[in-house]
Amino acid sequence: MIALSERFNKTFRPQGKVFHGWWIVLSAAGIQFTSGLFWMHSYGAYVVLLQEEFAWSAAIVSGAFALTRVESGLLGPIQGWLTDRFGPKLILVLGNLLFGISFMLLALVDSVWSFYAVFILIAIGGSLGGFATAMVSIVHWFRRHRSKAVAGSQLGFSLGGLAVPILTLVLQWVGWRWTAVLSGLFILVVTTPLSLVMRHSPQEIGEEPDGIPAREPVALNQALPPLRFTTRQALWTRSFWFLAIGHGVALLTVSAVMVHLLPHLTRTLGFSLTYASTFLPLMFICQVVGQLIGGLLGDRFDKRLLCTGCLVSHALSMFFVAFAESALMVVAFALLHGFAWGIRAPLLVSLRADYFGAQIFGRVLGFTSMITMIGMTIGPLLVGILYDRYENYTIGFTWIGVLALIGSVFFFLAKPPTPVDRPTALTTPQAS
Repeated sequence: MIALSERFNKTFRPQGKVFHGWWIVLSAAGIQFTSGLFWMHSYGAYVVLLQEEFAWSAAIVSGAFALTRVESGLLGPIQGWLTDRFGPKLILVLGNLLFGISFMLLALVDSVWSFYAVFILIAIGGSLGGFATAMVSIVHWFRRHRSKAVAGSQLGFSLGGLAVPILTLVLQWVGWRWTAVLSGLFILVVTTPLSLVMRHSPQEIGEEPDGIPAREPVALNQALPPLRFTTRQALWTRSFWFLAIGHGVALLTVSAVMVHLLPHLTRTLGFSLTYASTFLPLMFICQVVGQLIGGLLGDRFDKRLLCTGCLVSHALSMFFVAFAESALMVVAFALLHGFAWGIRAPLLVSLRADYFGAQIFGRVLGFTSMITMIGMTIGPLLVGILYDRYENYTIGFTWIGVLALIGSVFFFLAKPPTPVDRPTALTTPQAS
């Protein structure tokens, strides 16, 4: 018990008070909670109601989601540069202001074109005011406990998923238009102020990463020193591309589930929207547990191999949901997909910071988004087009599973890059 208490204090209270970095983690969790609840996890519920009202095809609603992912990917490098240059606080505040206002505009949608235009604005606001920007702050504040910190911040995204059944009830009680207005107000009143807690680095307030004074030695196996890569040099490594491709394939599965899981369960298995949405909490509970496990394992074991196993689990989950004939098979899908998603997500953030250093993390993540957007775009589009063609989701989800198996190979091959300050470096240092 004493040893556990000492470990707790060293992690959270290294100088006798709660390390400020953990307050940043808590703020990031709150920001990602609203992004998960109102945007990413609830899109499938909106799809069901929008199709009922406007009789839009699966390809149309999939195309809107895919278009927002393309926009977020193209925005990524600019967002990364802005965040590294001006710090995360300003970008988060501006992003969440746009995010909230755009949701209120969603209530005015009355055509495909207005639907697409508003969703582009939502995507811009959600991107600037969400995950990628917050992660830049966290990787600067933590080294020794980086995986734990990333996992803790991403718990908010999973908890947002747990709250989706509540949002589904609100959608059915007051309609999707009023739900959009209330969501926008919540973002403006709650999420935007949370952004003010963020700081770019601990040095801004006279602290050090993990709350450990610079004079205190840190064991080599407990913290990775920053590698001296420029952005250009990082982009020339095989590790960057293999991680990005593997990540893009992982998001292929995630985006397909976000858009088409609830339509699949309601149309193929005949579940009501309320009953179908009850499987989401199970998936997100597994995601929460998986994030906690991933945060602990990531600071102790090879993150690359853990990510490889997670993508194999994603593939298996797709096969379960593709051929589901009962609620039991949907439960199996939720368990595999939830755990894989939860464990993998913090590991990839931490892995990039470990490989390329915190100084260029925002730009590395920004350029990564240009590749991962392909997976986020193809996933829902592929399943939607195949549904419109064959009137079932089995073929689409099966293909997603096959692609996930192939993608796991890229994670396995993404070995640590050679630091550029060593004789074996692949490139000559250049400014970027």
